This record gives sequence, C-alpha cells and structure tokens, in this order.
Amino acid sequence: MGCIFKPKGTKYFYVKYYRNGKPYIESSKSVIKADAKRILALREGQIQEGRFHGLKVLKTSISDLLKLIIRKSEEDKLPSLTDRRHYVKLLEEHFGATKAANLATAQVMDYRKKRREQGVSDQTINRELGVLRRAYNLAMEHDPPLVQRVPKISLTSEKECIRKGFIEDEEFRALRGVLPEHLKVALTIGYYTGMRSGEILGLQWRQVDFKQNSLRLDPGTTKNKEGRVAPMISEMRDVLERWWMESMTKYPDCPWVIHRNSERITRHFGKAWKTACKKVGLEGLLFHDLRRSAIRNLIRAGVPQSIAMAISGHKTDSVFRRYDIVSELDIAEAGNKLSQYLNSRRAMEEAMVKKQLKLASESRSGLSDGV
Repeated sequence: MGCIFKPKGTKYFYVKYYRNGKPYIESSKSVIKADAKRILALREGQIQEGRFHGLKVLKTSISDLLKLIIRKSEEDKLPSLTDRRHYVKLLEEHFGATKAANLATAQVMDYRKKRREQGVSDQTINRELGVLRRAYNLAMEHDPPLVQRVPKISLTSEKECIRKGFIEDEEFRALRGVLPEHLKVALTIGYYTGMRSGEILGLQWRQVDFKQNSLRLDPGTTKNKEGRVAPMISEMRDVLERWWMESMTKYPDCPWVIHRNSERITRHFGKAWKTACKKVGLEGLLFHDLRRSAIRNLIRAGVPQSIAMAISGHKTDSVFRRYDIVSELDIAEAGNKLSQYLNSRRAMEEAMVKKQLKLASESRSGLSDGV
C-alpha cells in the first residue's frame, strides 16, 4: 500500500509505493496533494498491470534512445549507418533533452512542420521520424525496458510523397560538366546503374571488374543485404578507367572509388551537388533521382523487368514500378506512335475505298460494253 507525504523543509508532496517488495519514492513536483494522489494511483495501476519498469524510464531522454539506435546500427553493420547518424543528429538537435516519457504528438507535428519549412521532402522526414520510432521500439525491447510506451509517431503516406524527379541524357551531360572530378564519377555510376548513393560511396576498386565490364556489390553492403552485379557500359568504363589511372598515380594505396584526395567520402554530396545543379538549371534534383532515371532507361531500352530489378536491387514489383517514371518525352513518343498508327490505318482505309471504287467503276464499264 502506498502513501503520500511531505518531507520537512520541502514544498512538494512525495509518493511512496512498492513493487515486488521494493520501495519507490517519487516527487509529485506539485504543492497540491491531489496531484500526488493521481500519481500514486497511476503508479499502483501500472504496477498491478505489469507496466511499471522503475523510475529510470522517467529519466531517460530521447538522446539516450538515439544513442541506442546508433549502437544497434553499428552492431548490425547497416549500410545506411551514415544516413542514420545524420538523422540522429537532426533529431537530437530538436528533441535531445526531452524526456522520452514526455514526447507528445504535437511535438512530432512541430518537427515535421519545421523540416517542411526548411524545404525537406515528406519522404525524407519519414526516414527521420522512422528512426525516432525505431529508437522507441528498441527501448521497449531493452531489458529492462527504457520506456513504458511507444508514442504515436505518424508518417506521411508513401503514395503521397513519392518523388517524380528524373534526369534526361542532355541534362546528365550538362551536370557532369560542372561537377568536381570525384562527383563526375559518382554521377556517371548512378546514372547508368541506378546504384544508391551509399552503395556508390562504399565502392572499392576491387569491386570494379574491367575484364567483365561490371561493378560488383558485396553481400551485406546493399539495402536488402544481398550482393548484386551492375553492367559497365563503354562510356562508364572510359570514365572509370581515367579516374582509376589518376587515382593510382597519385594515391596508389587508396582503395575507394569515390574519394577526395584519397580521403573516403562518407557523407552525401551536399553543397557541391546543389551548387552544380543550380548552375545548369536543375535545382531540387536529388542524387536518388538518378536511380529513377537509370531504371526508366533500362525499361526504355527493352531490358526485361526481371533483369532490370536484378541490376537495381529491387525485390518487389510494386516498389520497382514507382521508379519506372513516364516523362514528357515518353508521352510525346507515345503520341507520335499513336499518330503514326492512325495515319497508317487511315491510309489503308483510303486505299481500300479507292480500290473498291475502282472495282465498282470497272464493273459498271463492263456492263456498259456488254449492252
């Protein structure tokens, strides 16, 4: 049975309760006794239902939970670890000192609003809030649990925030002309293979097979953890060979394909990418848009969907179809094909009508001669 008391020399009421014979003392942080009664009733109810895991859960901050998810991601050697660290940094800046037990839906909505005002897409915000939700789930699975509940962290429907960005061949060449050398290589690989930026940044020269004209991604380094092979077309081979010769001449011990003065690049391209895109009128273009472009080009080229999916690393038809984007050029080509078809049909019909009229005329002429 718990009790309420007010220690000498303090202004707040305290509550005392027991779980498995162990006493717990907690400040109500209120001078009103009724508030202490509500806390006591809440704790005794949680203890009875098996939902009380000690007072540590009340002291755990969101920053503590985010450290937990980074540690777990490092243990699992996730290829998306760089992205997660970036998301965690953003979340800590906004929520870090907040007690995990106190997170409210309104605070999550404020975060989404703030990021939208900064020009961030709903899809990216989903990834960030997904990390926060995962952190809470890990805290619940912890022994003992670090939180008593997982708050509602709503994500925008993926169907509502699917990007439609892509790049045409002329735009690709214009962009490549203004990028730094190491990013020209990354752009070329992304445009022709559809590899994700993290996969490209993790590429080493041992994975570039000039004999077989292919790039090989090791198992465990891709999003679905499976290895895969991407073709190296002649133009991409020329770019990679020149970069390899320059790299080996200056930095023979550097194993990374994408590097800046032999230093591996672990973060996405940021300022240099945005500056180059702005120069050629492609503001807002994401590196991930190259993935959509590569997939669309594979389909345009007549590559069977199963092979295109093997190259891009997609596991399901539904997700793959999101990337097979129709552009104005595709629509114009469809219009031309339809126009050609209709013109051909009309020409055939006109030819048949002329033939019928000719036969009818010859028939009447023959009748006249007979008379």
